[in-house]
Amino acid sequence: MDAIGYIRVSTEGQAVEGVSLDAQKAKITAWADLNGYELGMIYVDAGISGKRADNRPGLQDALQAIKRGDALVVYSLSRLARSTRDTLDIADILEKKNADMVSIQEHIDTTTAAGKMVFRMLAVLNEFERDQIAERTRSALQYKKSKGEKTGGTVPYGFDVQDGILIKKSSEQKAIRLMMELRRKGYSFRAICKELEKDGCKTKTGGDTWNPKTIRAILKRAA
Repeated sequence: MDAIGYIRVSTEGQAVEGVSLDAQKAKITAWADLNGYELGMIYVDAGISGKRADNRPGLQDALQAIKRGDALVVYSLSRLARSTRDTLDIADILEKKNADMVSIQEHIDTTTAAGKMVFRMLAVLNEFERDQIAERTRSALQYKKSKGEKTGGTVPYGFDVQDGILIKKSSEQKAIRLMMELRRKGYSFRAICKELEKDGCKTKTGGDTWNPKTIRAILKRAA
């Protein structure tokens, strides 16, 4: 019987969690030696998010390589999948192949009924924890927005940023007022572009040529 390893890092995961590919490989190798498994291939997904299982070639190759009596060994459930659905789908694939699932950090071994139960419970708890983190992040971003702080992305037309705070830019605010006035008069977006160019209004990048889609987006945001 073989141990088939799977290791993964995303850029964020490696930086924040500190679980490098080499560290995961060392843990899997040590587990195989300790438990009498012949270590086969260790499949790798480097710099790939764990949000989806179907877009990770390393994971798909590992699942394809698993045979009856083998064990898929990972450092932790977070390296395997980020959703309960994906985790349980992987468990079903292994069960149909009469293969086992081992997660070293959580001490999970699905060769036992208790191990299978713990595996499913931890998968649910992992997703719950991620949902809580996402909820706190959304709340923090909403608070920043309410304070007029920039929360990422490009600076919207009509504003500049000083010390992380959005402040109105007079020349761009003037252009927005002109857009709104012309739109109320029934001007098309293309016609508004021509009027802005005639008036010498600059785009966000300092250009002289306007695009109707840009006008639409700015007016939508202003509304």
